[in-house]
Amino acid sequence: MHLKSMTLPEMTDRLKQMGLPSFRAKQVYSWLHKGVRSYDEMTNIPQSLRQQLQQEYPLFAPKVVRKQESKLDGTIKYLWQLADGNCVETVLMRYHYGNTVCISTEVGCLMGCAFCASTLGGLVRRLEPHEMLDQVLFTQIDSGLPVSHIVLMGIGEPLDNFDNVMRFLELVNSEDGMNISMRHISLSTCGLVPKIDELAKRKLQISLAISLHGPNNEKRSRVMPVNKAYPIEELIAACRRYYDATGRRIHFEYAMIDGMNDSQEDAKELLRLLKGLGAHVNLIPLNHVEESPLKPSSKKAVARFQQILESGGVTATVRRTLGGDIDASCGQLRRKHAKEIKQC
Repeated sequence: MHLKSMTLPEMTDRLKQMGLPSFRAKQVYSWLHKGVRSYDEMTNIPQSLRQQLQQEYPLFAPKVVRKQESKLDGTIKYLWQLADGNCVETVLMRYHYGNTVCISTEVGCLMGCAFCASTLGGLVRRLEPHEMLDQVLFTQIDSGLPVSHIVLMGIGEPLDNFDNVMRFLELVNSEDGMNISMRHISLSTCGLVPKIDELAKRKLQISLAISLHGPNNEKRSRVMPVNKAYPIEELIAACRRYYDATGRRIHFEYAMIDGMNDSQEDAKELLRLLKGLGAHVNLIPLNHVEESPLKPSSKKAVARFQQILESGGVTATVRRTLGGDIDASCGQLRRKHAKEIKQC
């Protein structure tokens, strides 16, 4: 295991095996969670130990391949290169309550959602815990802006990388690390029912978001292949079990797609599906993806859809569009970079 993917107790045990006192582990852990790029930056660690750690656990800080900053709202999008040469995207978004970092959990994605650029090309590999942590740390360092909130909504399906994501949450929540509250972390899933049940057992205080994007099986399956494995009825049942186990309200993400899922009947069907669940619906104006024929709904259609939900007792908000001038849709920057490399 990478040293930075270890919890403090694990790191303490490992360094004890190397004949070192436990306080050394806390020093090393603290330095790593401040985002040092080299063991040489650990000024209170003996040089001999720094050399030994470098030999056994080489450090690699992700490199900024591309950085785009929106002139519209200050959103910053990063394309990071990892140790193996693969790239992932991270987005820093500024809100009145603080700065939110949206991180990737995989290189590519297996899920095949029709509106998403992240899944084009499939899954390359799953990220390790320290690679997720580094996205938060180095985005904060490079931007000079403190991060208070995290969303796992970038490239990849978080619950498809369940164990590594759970460890990342433990690390980023650590009092000896970044100490970001679980209540300030949101995890978005396309609906892997067994993993939702497994997550419910952990009773974490995170916010769970379900990518729904369709009011019935026929429409949802057209844009989300995962629905064929876990139909809406099974997904909603899992959401009810999650709510019963955690008491945490679930957010449902609904991308508004012109002529596909944005009619008044679609809104009424969605209302019937979610009524009594204590749900919050986040209506998302669809981001344009070059390779996709799907188009965003009109503002009028979005407003009408929202009104139907709210008049029926389901809270609905329209997501503020950020980074519209900097390849806003997840996966676009990585894909564009890959194409340019092939052309060189």
